[in-house]
Amino acid sequence: MASSPSRKTVGVSLKMYFDLEKTSQYIRACAPLGAHALAHNVDIFVIPDFLSLTATSTALRLEAPTIRLGAQDCFWEDSGAYTGEVSPAVLKSIGCSLVELGHAERRRLFGETDADVAKKARAVVRNGMTPLVCIGEKRQGTIEEAVDECRPQIESILEVTDQEIIFAYEPVWAIGQPKPASAAYVVAVTKELRKLCGSRPVRFLYGGSAGPGTFDAMRDGVDGLFLGRFAHDPERFREVITEVGAS
Repeated sequence: MASSPSRKTVGVSLKMYFDLEKTSQYIRACAPLGAHALAHNVDIFVIPDFLSLTATSTALRLEAPTIRLGAQDCFWEDSGAYTGEVSPAVLKSIGCSLVELGHAERRRLFGETDADVAKKARAVVRNGMTPLVCIGEKRQGTIEEAVDECRPQIESILEVTDQEIIFAYEPVWAIGQPKPASAAYVVAVTKELRKLCGSRPVRFLYGGSAGPGTFDAMRDGVDGLFLGRFAHDPERFREVITEVGAS
């Protein structure tokens, strides 16, 4: 399901929280959200773990074809002797339309660099999918400091594609906290980051302890939300979709 630039966007990553059965139950519970989101003029996506992708793709194709399917990462080559890596070509073939790249956990735990993320983004675009690139500053500081830290993360992606990009702005210091970053701060930072993109087809989502009330306060700076554990409850996911659609 291709996205529409005229609609807001809400998505969720399941990371490695669910087993296969729990993921299957979650996807079945989320299937009605496809029609709900469409009625509210909102694009939605779900990113399960790798082992659940094929079953999730089948379920969404049959029950909720308007929900986009994403993967949590990929390699920068389509095939070859790369033990343990995941081919973007295979992700495309099983129904993925976007791939999450450069999450703060990938950068921190596995040492991924901006250059690594850019190579992966090029591979994602080459295979007809949309890169969902996570960006963000490590420590809370001034707006200028946040923009300076995020600038190379964005520019490295802009150098490899002029196709649709989704940037998930996730201040690392706000991830997993009781409250999101302040709306005024996020709007100020994302407005500056958007200027770097010129007329490129980009969307900015906010992630980092996002939930009810988050989007309405930030709508002048972002195009939607990238949710975490809050949306692991389908009813809460629905609540956010409704709120974003009404804003």
